[in-house]
Parts: sequence; C-alpha cells; structure tokens
Amino acid sequence: MTPRTLVFATNNDHKLSEIRDILGDSYRVLGLKDIGCTDEIVEDGATLHENAAIKARYVRDRFGYDCMADDTGLLVDALGGEPGVHTARYAGGDGHDSAANMTLLLRNLDHIDDMEKRSARFMTVIAITEGDDIRYFEGKVEGHIAFAPRGSHGFGYDPVFIPDGMQTTFAEMDADEKNSISHRGNAVRKLLAYLAPL
Repeated sequence: MTPRTLVFATNNDHKLSEIRDILGDSYRVLGLKDIGCTDEIVEDGATLHENAAIKARYVRDRFGYDCMADDTGLLVDALGGEPGVHTARYAGGDGHDSAANMTLLLRNLDHIDDMEKRSARFMTVIAITEGDDIRYFEGKVEGHIAFAPRGSHGFGYDPVFIPDGMQTTFAEMDADEKNSISHRGNAVRKLLAYLAPL
C-alpha cells in the first residue's frame, strides 16, 4: 500500500522527525523544505489554535497543498500560564533558542522550592486544512518543571519537563516512551483516528 502524503508546516527537523515517528509508515510526511517553502511564516496569533491555523492556511493558500500545522505551548501555573503562546520565543529574539528559553524559565521559577508548586502542562494544537475547512486536534500532558535540565534526548523544554506519574524528564526518555504519553503524541493520535476512515 502506498503511504498517504501529508504536508506538515514546519522547518523544525526535531518536530518533523517526531511526527514521522508517531505517524509511522502509513504516512509520508513532507516538511516545508520538501515542498520548496523557505518562507518564514509569521506566527502572530493570540492562541495556539490561531498560530496552527495561520501556518496551515499559509501553505494551503501559497502552495496549494492541504496541510497540517501545530503550535505547542508550555503553560506553567506559577507563572500565570507563561510562556504559553510565546513558548518558542520565551527568551526573546527570533526564537527557538532552547537553552536561553530554559534558563529564563528556571530563573523565573528559582524562588519555588516545592515541586508541587511547579506544576505545568504542555499543550499541542494541530490544525489541518481540508479545502476551505480547518479542523483542530488537541493533546496535552500534565507535569512539573524540574529544578535543573536532565537528559539528552528530545528538544525544546524536554530536559525540564517531568510528566505526572514519572520520575524522568522527557529528555531522559527514548522517543517511543515520550511519544506514547506526550502532548504531541496525544494530538497526533486524535488526528490519526480522524484520518483513518478517509
């Protein structure tokens, strides 16, 4: 059986690899580079839903592909839900500086010594275009922010996020273990359930 092709609006190789691992061999997942898109898509939405939709619609409108896109936020209770929609650019600049983002997060939580008060959740929203329509799939995972980075796997905030019921950070887990419980894994499984009958 020929795998179904999906375009995923990202230039983030780590995210693309994670999506490919979760979707498996039934889907051929193309990133933005694969379709010739080198544009920097401005994510200026006020919510994760808006940012995911902006990227998916941009690819559909500019390149003619139905497309899926995601946006992920880390919401830390002690910080009033920050970094939230600004997760990738939390430390400022043009974003995607994981080390700077984690350093700022840990500095902002430095005064909180009680792990229970370091509660947080990762939330992923996937938007997929179908012609003029758009559908959303959400996934989340509850957890806590570690006192210091641990582990060498994954990307982003993985070294400081400990999912509820676990003693290890996402960065201390192998890809299969992380994907089985992660926010992105949960959202992709909902997307797969929707796509399966199509």
